Amino acid sequence: MSERFHELTKVPKQPAAKLLARAGMKLQVPIDAPASALPEVVLSELAAKAEWIELLKLLAVLLPPRERVWWACLAARDFIGAKSPADPLPLAAAEAWVFEPNETNRAAVMAALQDSDPAEDTVHCASAALYFNGTLGPDDMAEHPAPPGGAELSAFAMNVVALGKLSDRFDSHMQVLIDRALEIARGGSGRSAGAAPETEEKA
Repeated sequence: MSERFHELTKVPKQPAAKLLARAGMKLQVPIDAPASALPEVVLSELAAKAEWIELLKLLAVLLPPRERVWWACLAARDFIGAKSPADPLPLAAAEAWVFEPNETNRAAVMAALQDSDPAEDTVHCASAALYFNGTLGPDDMAEHPAPPGGAELSAFAMNVVALGKLSDRFDSHMQVLIDRALEIARGGSGRSAGAAPETEEKA
């Protein structure tokens, strides 16, 4: 098992297959490890097989909700650049929720989604924040379930978008995204993995 995936203190000590099933997601490649294998075992196998997209998908499932949204926001910053008044509403709202994950900021995330073009790339950040706890949103919307894996798939999608935007360095940036998620899973900010510019605050 690769040391790259050790000490992921924020990742549940539960079988990766169970965590994927809970999110309504599955890997698109066969896994040799048993169904009881812990996340670090499955991550190591995916890395050994160079199944990087599937590894990225699993990381989106493994990160806790707030950390998952932060990971998505950093991916958006990779191609949008440093924080500015021109930031897309979904990204700005999602970052505000990360720094203060309360229902007021979650309502602002929902408003940002409603006011934005669905084709805006950073709606994935906002969706990951809105669906963080498996419900459709704050207040009355909390009584309704979010789409299965909505938060996880949104964070995964934001990272895939970043790869597309930076396709001239696809392979190297893939490793940045993975290392960033691993750093966050160890309790770090994800910044030392590179690429994303600084914002005014830290998660």
